[in-house]
Amino acid sequence: MGAVMQPLSSFRRVTIKVGSSLLVDHDAQDVRRDWLAGLVSDLAELHRGGADILVVSSGAIALGRSVLGLPRGPLKLEDSQAAAAVGQIALARIWAEMLHRHGIVAGQILVTLGDTEERRRYLNARATIGRLLERRAVPVINENDTVATSEIRYGDNDRLAARVAAMVGSDLLVLLSDVDGFYTAPPAANPDAKLMPVVERITPEIEAMAGDAGSELSRGGMRTKIEAAKIATQGGTRMVIASGLVAHPLKVIAKGGRCTWFATPSTPARARKTWIAGSLETKGAVTIDSGAVAALKRGKSLLPAGILRVEGTFTRGDAIAVRGPDGTEVARGLTAYDADDAVRIAGRSSADILSILGFGGRTEMIHRDDLVLAGSVRSISSN
Repeated sequence: MGAVMQPLSSFRRVTIKVGSSLLVDHDAQDVRRDWLAGLVSDLAELHRGGADILVVSSGAIALGRSVLGLPRGPLKLEDSQAAAAVGQIALARIWAEMLHRHGIVAGQILVTLGDTEERRRYLNARATIGRLLERRAVPVINENDTVATSEIRYGDNDRLAARVAAMVGSDLLVLLSDVDGFYTAPPAANPDAKLMPVVERITPEIEAMAGDAGSELSRGGMRTKIEAAKIATQGGTRMVIASGLVAHPLKVIAKGGRCTWFATPSTPARARKTWIAGSLETKGAVTIDSGAVAALKRGKSLLPAGILRVEGTFTRGDAIAVRGPDGTEVARGLTAYDADDAVRIAGRSSADILSILGFGGRTEMIHRDDLVLAGSVRSISSN
């Protein structure tokens, strides 16, 4: 249990999900600024300690519907999208202002289901978020409700937060909720329900304990939080469900306050490598020279200069096999280039990519984070 419940300051990359019912006052239909200021203060402290911080924030529709004078209760799709269009501006401004007080730059990222499910778009979103984190900015992420329809959307930010956390390799996901953890039964309906401080594994029994959404502004509920936990822990990310109704909620967690930790058997890096190694069908292959083989074994990325031959029809984001000069598969990974472009830059310096292709692509054909050595998930993920 102790290994699961680590100090928050020990995590390298933390994703925090904030729901509408916490961010927006139910009666005033405005942001709870004092509460948000306390949360941002907590985030800033982790940020100063060196952690990468990502925020998945609901609230755009709740804010926008108030500005547009839309009635309470369920909205038509076009009304929800109109409210989101107005509310996203307000939401981004509020987060930017709050973070700026601590000298932190905010960046807005709007995603749809396809951005985290389709590999090409997944790589684009991951690269954008990664660059923001490199510059020590805090990405504020929300579902793009202005364009997503009911058939192509998450519908709740619990699962979106879990997918984002897995996508960017967060080692901790914090779901701030209107309850202080996961109970053996919905506590509002069952006075005998008991808080579970740690969930080691999500079993059918755990899933059966989950209840449904509890407030008008919430589109989630404990059921979606358990689904989020499955996504996160399978991706090597630990997860915490904790109360967001308190001031400075992250400090409460850090001081051992009531919450539920979800364990994971892996790490983000190893889970990603395992997924690449065994879960994806390869769409093509490249043959590389002996120098490139040696570089990969030292934990380096695959550069175009080391490629001797390109085979197959693949697009950016597809999994491809990497073969040595003798034809033996030495690695596989997610390619940063389509097959036609890969043929054109094979054997050439990365500095020549712009002049050859007419656009400045990635320096690497396969980045080390997207590559796994054959039969060696453990060794490459530890580099």
